Amino acid sequence: MAKKDTTSIGFEDKIWKAADVLRGNLNASEYEGVVLGLIFLKYISDKFEEKFSELSADEYADEEDKDEYTADNVFFVPKNARWSVISAAAHTPQVGTAIDDAMLAIEQENPRLKGILPKNFARPELDKRRLGDVVDLFSNIQMHSSADEKDLLGRTYEYCLQKFASMEGKNAGEFYTPSCIVRTIVEILQPYEGRVYDPCCGSGGMFVQSAKFISSHQRDLSRISIYGQEANPSTWKMAHMNIAIRGLEANLGKSYADTFFDDQHPSLKADYIMANPPFNLSDWGQPALTGDVRWQYGVPPSGNANFAWMQHMIHHLSPKGKIGLVLANGALSSQSGTEGDIRKAIIEADLVEGIIALPNQLFYSTGIPVSLWFLSREKKQPGKTLFIDARSMGEMVSRKVRELRPVEDIAKIADTFHAFQNGTLADEKGFCAVVTTEDIAKQDYILTPGRFVGIADQEDDGEPFEEKMNRLTTELSDLFKKGHELEDEIKKQLAAIGYKI
Repeated sequence: MAKKDTTSIGFEDKIWKAADVLRGNLNASEYEGVVLGLIFLKYISDKFEEKFSELSADEYADEEDKDEYTADNVFFVPKNARWSVISAAAHTPQVGTAIDDAMLAIEQENPRLKGILPKNFARPELDKRRLGDVVDLFSNIQMHSSADEKDLLGRTYEYCLQKFASMEGKNAGEFYTPSCIVRTIVEILQPYEGRVYDPCCGSGGMFVQSAKFISSHQRDLSRISIYGQEANPSTWKMAHMNIAIRGLEANLGKSYADTFFDDQHPSLKADYIMANPPFNLSDWGQPALTGDVRWQYGVPPSGNANFAWMQHMIHHLSPKGKIGLVLANGALSSQSGTEGDIRKAIIEADLVEGIIALPNQLFYSTGIPVSLWFLSREKKQPGKTLFIDARSMGEMVSRKVRELRPVEDIAKIADTFHAFQNGTLADEKGFCAVVTTEDIAKQDYILTPGRFVGIADQEDDGEPFEEKMNRLTTELSDLFKKGHELEDEIKKQLAAIGYKI
């Protein structure tokens, strides 16, 4: 059967709609592993078959030698786990078992994937007829193209993550940060080489966008090392698959674990730290960690982990390291507990390079307004901080969700930041301002961008002030007059039907 063209626009949506028929009575969290697992399985199967064909054509090569695949960073797929076996079982009651067995066999042959792949396709509540239909769909679609197979499948995986985030609402924040926010952080930090770390990595979006950035600038991906940690077991597995689909390798710790209590990278000093920690996390375990070495700038309050996350990241910074993180706006001005003192100490240490206030409705999971914080051990402009008010940026892509546009918004923000670092930026009222630490101190170390950038000047429409005031006064008088006339008319109508006022 001829393979369908997978490079046309809308491919991701077709895959999603087809896989969505699996849902039935399952909620999103129950079947996301099914959809993402099938995408991953088909991807590594196609990559294996491509390499298998290449080796079969070489009389000196052994197409069943696992080392031949490992050398090219291709996962070895044993005979009983190949897509032909799954496809043959598509319309039998055993299709779920065939997929589970394939996942298990692949894990046994590839230590990197041990304990990662979903193995719950045989469960009774998953409709096997629908599962077979989806297997058929994947069988008739080649999951890679000659142009860029990693990006094609990675695009599909990321699209499905986004759709799950949309469906799960507030619960989605555990694993999905909108790609436009991640891209903004990456475009500003420009992680070309070095150690990249995310202590609450979710599904791995920061790493994926970093890889995209490096590739788009024709740089060598092998020059970055990826480190991450995630406490949610299913999300930790999701991140492994997301990274593997991109052809990346990462150290996400020996297991899923709480970053505060079981730091999987205790000696790491990272060059770039990018993160979207849980907003305003309470009951994070502060009483047991009051003497922790990470609290260099003060012990964070027990009711909010915002500055615990920030100090954890600062602790893991290399001497030239940089941080880009998302925090709820409360961290900009809160004086609760020790937060004001910690913020003051971090500012006086000259670590805060920039603050960007983001527009609302960027997240599927929350309506809490957020800002981006950028910290640096080696600021290009010592003693100065850039403030950007981007709250009016972006466009609504649905009734509830806004996105930052690649050129008009993300590029403008990144270019503004880089101009500041180069010393060529001029303040733009209502949008950006370069502020000294002394001036921040005069504002009680509150970092709300609106305090510093002000309000943009309104464009002069050419109408003289006196004429404008006379016109507005006349229009207002006319409105009052019409209002009184309408009121009199209503009273007449009510009197005519005998209603007493």
